[in-house]
Amino acid sequence: MNIEKTFIKDLLIVEPTVFGDERGYFFESYSKTKFEDLEIDIDFVQDNQSFSKKGTLRGLHYQNPPFAQTKLVRVLEGEIIDVAVDLRKDSPTYGKAFSVLLSAENKKQLLVPEGFAHGFSVISETASVMYKCDQFYNKASEGGIKYDDPSLNIDWGMNLDDAIVSEKDQILPFIENCNSLF
Repeated sequence: MNIEKTFIKDLLIVEPTVFGDERGYFFESYSKTKFEDLEIDIDFVQDNQSFSKKGTLRGLHYQNPPFAQTKLVRVLEGEIIDVAVDLRKDSPTYGKAFSVLLSAENKKQLLVPEGFAHGFSVISETASVMYKCDQFYNKASEGGIKYDDPSLNIDWGMNLDDAIVSEKDQILPFIENCNSLF
């Protein structure tokens, strides 16, 4: 398992070791022991999965403390642009967005720590996304940032006029007006 640091502290790309042969491939998508060996100690409690069609944009979502979540995001089928935005007010990268292509083919994962808003756009015909969380969902603590916040300048890999976005995500505030408690 290889860990790649990003320009944002604590936001990591996880690349599993893939064993392939004529039958196909095998890899450990998560190993508590291997994560602990890399000094990443997270107690995941829930797995979530979504299926979306091309042009879908989900996010940017977060949960405030004490229900803030760390997520380990991966793609089972298709391709997405996965995005995390640093909401930690004391961080030198506060308000900065990071994006990475996650796909079933590249098998990369993004470890999104608490204190970040998260979202993704589907750039393949369909995509199945799975992510582990270290905290259960709590509706009262949820928050979000509008996906087209001009201060974030996120390249979602699609024309936003054609994006398929939930009503809930369309009315989220820009980062300057969000209710983040980080």
